[in-house]
Amino acid sequence: MSAIEVPRPDWMDEDLILLDAATRRFLEQEIAPDYEDFVANGSVTREAWKKTGNAGLLCAEIDEAYGGAGGTFAHDAVIAQVLGETGLDHFGVPLHSTIVAPYIAHYGSEDQKQRWLPKLVSGDYIGAIAMTEPAAGSDLQGVRTTAVKDGNHYVLNGQKTFITNGQLANLIIVVAKTDPSMGAKGTSLFVVETDEVSGFRRGRNLDKIGLKGNDTSELFFDDVRVPADALLGPEEGRGFYQLMEQLPQERLLVAIQAMAMIERALSVTIDYVKERKAFGKRILDFQNTQFKLAELKSEATIGRVFVDHCISRHIKGELDPTTASMAKYWTTDLQGKVVDECLQLHGGYGYMNEYPIARMYQDARIQRIYAGTNEIMKVLIARSL
Repeated sequence: MSAIEVPRPDWMDEDLILLDAATRRFLEQEIAPDYEDFVANGSVTREAWKKTGNAGLLCAEIDEAYGGAGGTFAHDAVIAQVLGETGLDHFGVPLHSTIVAPYIAHYGSEDQKQRWLPKLVSGDYIGAIAMTEPAAGSDLQGVRTTAVKDGNHYVLNGQKTFITNGQLANLIIVVAKTDPSMGAKGTSLFVVETDEVSGFRRGRNLDKIGLKGNDTSELFFDDVRVPADALLGPEEGRGFYQLMEQLPQERLLVAIQAMAMIERALSVTIDYVKERKAFGKRILDFQNTQFKLAELKSEATIGRVFVDHCISRHIKGELDPTTASMAKYWTTDLQGKVVDECLQLHGGYGYMNEYPIARMYQDARIQRIYAGTNEIMKVLIARSL
């Protein structure tokens, strides 16, 4: 039972309820038994990715013509939410399915879709998107990686960092400058099949505070030659616009993940305070505990209703960048607050890694940084005033 109770959203039909149940069964049987090994080793195995693809849980919104289930964003949203609610946040499926694949689905040629999407659906390809650089984070116009046309090829040079799925990814969307003099208008996206090129190197699997089972890497492109048809879109210079068009979905995904962890944190904490005793009575029986949890449950309910509203709008094609920015910043700020307060209610045990709340505390912090920092979200919202 969820820690919060809200009516089923209008977008959650019977098909999605069945998907929720099937996803939980699959994760419990096929992923959870090995999950701690993934965390300890810093990466989910390719075998796990393949299993997930075979179960139909990768790229669920991709059209059946390319091997997908032909669903909507709602299908991938349910899968992402179940991953969070079951505590399997380190499995990088949401980025693969909800961020990487849509770039190809929306901007790829028919040949590109036929070539790449079925492999993303099956798990033969693991996807990543290489935006961030050592000197360019939220400011994507500051990207220095270049792609220079050379006959029927492009030559890529540059360095990327903090790339999720970076150790395993064998299909990477790379943000590069095709005309550095043009600023944002000189940015293009390229699809690099890492097994097909030379000059591509992976750096170390970065040692992060949290999400340790989700490989995150430095990537190096040293005179990497890709065919001209690796360009995503019909012409150069469309990359920045493509990124801006897709960022609302990415930010909504972050909000969905935030709400999943919020609900899980509340659930495990409520269970804990019902069992743990101090001074002869349950922790839950102290008025301070009741007031804290009442406050957190209220805010979590507000967040859930708002995110469900955003999902409904996005499915209809009506989610605007400002509202997506609101959802990303507010829910991730709330996530940090809820997890911190829930850890406090665990007392000293909350600081022990054997308790789920401790891992949530570590994993939650990045949510306010990636997909655009929450400070950037506020700048974007302010522009709408």
